[in-house]
Amino acid sequence: MLTRSQVRRAQQRAAERIRRAGIAIRADEAQAIEVADLGLNELEITGLQILTVVSTANYAAKIIALEPNQLCPQHRHPPLGDYAGKEETIRCQWGELILGMPGEPTPASRARIPAHRAPYYTVRHELILHPGEQYTFPPNTWHWFQAGPEGAVVWSFSSQAFDVQDDFTDPAIRRVTEIVED
Repeated sequence: MLTRSQVRRAQQRAAERIRRAGIAIRADEAQAIEVADLGLNELEITGLQILTVVSTANYAAKIIALEPNQLCPQHRHPPLGDYAGKEETIRCQWGELILGMPGEPTPASRARIPAHRAPYYTVRHELILHPGEQYTFPPNTWHWFQAGPEGAVVWSFSSQAFDVQDDFTDPAIRRVTEIVED
């Protein structure tokens, strides 16, 4: 749960980070940035700020702004009825991004996963993305990502997005953020 003022501050920081990455953003877009604490009440550690640029029945494009070392927890985009699940390309625009995915665990991990959440990070192969680099996750693939020490701004290009339907390994996660007035 976040207060309205926490959401506004996170939106402002995300908009500044997006602008610093060289992406034009209007005032109304800055106010529309989704701040997702995932019900964990630890936004600086686990969460993300999302600006949806377009979302149609065929494709979606989003800008994700992450604070330094902020984690998007392990999740997958499952099949829904006849839909195979979201295929997603993550492209780094600014900063550094650690992607966690299936494969041999990376021996010299760069990730800073908090001890109290570590059991929920079961895919431990890491790929580091720098500006201009990207990776595509097939549907229904467990993955997570974390910003580097300066934060990160990344693009998410995907097939149709049903993000509130994502599966998470951490049972405490609630995809829809509860916002209260302060």
